[in-house]
Amino acid sequence: MAETTKTRKAPAKPRKTAAKKATPAAAETKPVRISEDEIRKLAHKYWAERGNHHGNPEDDWHRAEQELRKRAS
Repeated sequence: MAETTKTRKAPAKPRKTAAKKATPAAAETKPVRISEDEIRKLAHKYWAERGNHHGNPEDDWHRAEQELRKRAS
């Protein structure tokens, strides 16, 4: 009679976890894309509201950019 030997199975591999689905909070962290034209128009509006003088154009640009980002979120 032929002897049969039991073979051992390889240890089980760890299961891969399912990919996490994007949560609404994760979607909010994506940077908002605002066109330069939108920023330019709003910055010009701020400048015109001051009577077309005084102030710093870079400050108007940053203010317009921040305002548009706030509106988009």
